Amino acid sequence: MNREAILHIPLSNYAYGLDETHVVFRLRTARNDIKSCILHYGDRSCRETPVIFTPLTMKIASSDDLFDYYEIELSSPYTRICYYFELSDGKTTCLYYSDEFHSETTGERSEYYQFPFNRREDIAQVPKWVNDAVVYNIFPDSFATGRRYIAKEGMRRVYRGNSTSSKNGGTICGIIDNLDYLTTLGINCIYLNPIFVAGEYHKYDLLDYFHIDPCFGTDDDFRKLVTECHKNHIRVIIDGVFNHCGWNFFAFDDVAKNGEKSAYKDWFYDLTFPVIRPDNMDDYPNYSCFGYERTMPKLNTSNPEVIHYFMKVCRYWLENFDIDGWRLDAANEIDNGFWRMFRKTAKSVKSDCLLIGEIWESAYPWLRGDQFDSSMNYDMRKNCRDFFASGRIDAAGFEDRVTKMIMRYPQQMLYAQLNVLDTHDVSRFLTLCEGNWMKFRLAVVFQMTFVGMPSIFYGDEQGIQGSVEDEYRQPMIWGNKSFFEFYRALINLRRSNVALRQGSLHTVCAEKGKYLYIFERQCETQSILVALNAGDRKEVISVLGGDEYNKCLFQEGVSGKEIGPWGFGVFENSNVKS
Repeated sequence: MNREAILHIPLSNYAYGLDETHVVFRLRTARNDIKSCILHYGDRSCRETPVIFTPLTMKIASSDDLFDYYEIELSSPYTRICYYFELSDGKTTCLYYSDEFHSETTGERSEYYQFPFNRREDIAQVPKWVNDAVVYNIFPDSFATGRRYIAKEGMRRVYRGNSTSSKNGGTICGIIDNLDYLTTLGINCIYLNPIFVAGEYHKYDLLDYFHIDPCFGTDDDFRKLVTECHKNHIRVIIDGVFNHCGWNFFAFDDVAKNGEKSAYKDWFYDLTFPVIRPDNMDDYPNYSCFGYERTMPKLNTSNPEVIHYFMKVCRYWLENFDIDGWRLDAANEIDNGFWRMFRKTAKSVKSDCLLIGEIWESAYPWLRGDQFDSSMNYDMRKNCRDFFASGRIDAAGFEDRVTKMIMRYPQQMLYAQLNVLDTHDVSRFLTLCEGNWMKFRLAVVFQMTFVGMPSIFYGDEQGIQGSVEDEYRQPMIWGNKSFFEFYRALINLRRSNVALRQGSLHTVCAEKGKYLYIFERQCETQSILVALNAGDRKEVISVLGGDEYNKCLFQEGVSGKEIGPWGFGVFENSNVKS
């Protein structure tokens, strides 16, 4: 038994409350090392001594290159639980508790692993609607000026003495004019990059957090957009930029003019007086910024006045415009106390408001139920790039990556992940595939059948490419019917099959040196098999041909049990009755 590989962390993603009566426990072991893993649990407050334990057999939920992850969802009458694990490799058996190996139990109940109390306040509550969400991410300047039309030229406006600009002419009314396009596509949630008053076309250099940028339209235009979206059963998420502002934001402008006498000098990080706004973009400013962007000074989000100001912003858009969520920019650079207050504020106004943090790495510290509901899953993009686009990893390597995504978070947050292939910050995925449609569509099939919320960046469904900013944020194109219909069919597939939205995920086939990856999505009423061949040769889907998975829902390149190069198939087990 490889004891060095065994890991359990209490009160973490290895032990968490799913709801008030269900608790999930996980244990990591070396891959293919353990023959059996049994959870023994008992009431840590029971009157009997010793504690009476109940055994439950755990199963492998997922595996990566090095480890197996055992898991069990416990339905317990106890709110206070003590527990230990019994492990056997077929030769030796040991007990594991208090991060130590033992040959026998102890009479000291406090020495076992503890789940002190399954407090409802500590259970991560994620809006239920995320399970059914398919998101369409719109970069407002680049989407539409009118119906199936984008001006492809910018404009300039003056807002309270400051210049604002756009590049491609997209407007909020343009989005309204194309809601029929979005409903036909089948999405049911839009996420808008920044729309508040700001200097540059991207709108991440904020001037006013309480109004729509005049290049995009008016506050009433946005109110109409939300109303029309809700009529069409589309939710609306907007971008919140609270890590930094624009250098003409009223508070920073006051600091630049009044120096140390400014009432807002504590609103910003690491100011050196006098504050100088450098004219040359290559010069380093004497204040902290977002990166080294001199026009985006960093806000001090631990300052009580700053917190109070942005809680007003949070409430304003929820109360007055009925938005459905916030995507939170540069979230990992902001004070955690700020986010805890932001969550309380948002949820007090709209309990099913969705909070998505922009965090490119593991977001677990922010996804424990007290800050965000979700994060942007850039690992989805990276892993799909390395398997489908470049072939850097084989199917076994892809399984390793998939497992890491699945086991990283509690279940509630896993199913709320915003799964991206493209965003406004990265090269288009079709470009990573060197324009190869067959590779690209495999990644899209995976995105639409994986756990979490798929997010389509505007124009993905039209075949937009680009590797630099002007290209991947280029004006929307219209008329690529084949791409559009492919996306439409996949979205319909996802929305029509509950297992693809709410089911667990298990890898079925992922061999070293091969590029056929097969996985199952299963729930109580449905079981679906997804086969993806990311290689240039035929493979055999060995699990086909029997009574199981005898109903094909969607495929390209599948004939009998064979799957051609870059082919895919989605199959339902018709023996599972709803």
